[in-house]
Amino acid sequence: MPNDLVIAIDGPSASGKSTVSHLVARRLGVVYVDSGALYRGLTWKFLREDVDPSQADRVLAVLTMSQWEFFVSGGTVHFLVDGEDPWEQLRSAEVREKVADVAAIPEVRQFVCNHLRGLRRFGSLVMEGRDIGSVVFPESAFKYYLDADPEERARRRYREVAGREEDVRFEEIKESLLQRDQKDSTRPTAPLQIPLGAKVINTTGMSVEQVVDLIVRDVRSRIGSKQFSGQ
Repeated sequence: MPNDLVIAIDGPSASGKSTVSHLVARRLGVVYVDSGALYRGLTWKFLREDVDPSQADRVLAVLTMSQWEFFVSGGTVHFLVDGEDPWEQLRSAEVREKVADVAAIPEVRQFVCNHLRGLRRFGSLVMEGRDIGSVVFPESAFKYYLDADPEERARRRYREVAGREEDVRFEEIKESLLQRDQKDSTRPTAPLQIPLGAKVINTTGMSVEQVVDLIVRDVRSRIGSKQFSGQ
């Protein structure tokens, strides 16, 4: 496996991209990056500092003053924010409710984009998100876009959230997903879209293993036949 590849996996919420990306990275022996963790990390920081996303001056102050330290643990990129590890809080209900609004701020997206590009120092990456193949690494030769129908995605998210929270309803989860889709696809900066040249995979009815196998085989076959340009 070359040490300078970026495999970009994009898609909407609960399309399976996080689980798939993590397993693809493990199968290929490269580092896994969850770009959404950076947006959730900023959201966590804003909540800690009582910063509303509409407060432009305070948002910029956090972006300017906060210190981020990135490192690889267990094959995954982690980070500290001002010396604190927020990892266990990134999937909390409070963060989940606010992250779409935070991620829509242009300055936030540029901040995260800059940090994501800097992670290439860790070698080849599997990076998942919503604009990896379209904005962060548009030059990548390995771009995949995962999708699934809303009912399937809602079921996946319900199973995920129900394991952590007792008071959760399927219809609320589904409505939340649809609202997030609307915000992601209509935001002025880096909206959710299928990246140019990406291979689209509809994961509805597919197992995680099937999707992982599909991507791993494609990457390996193209590396072996050198059907990609330099990244």
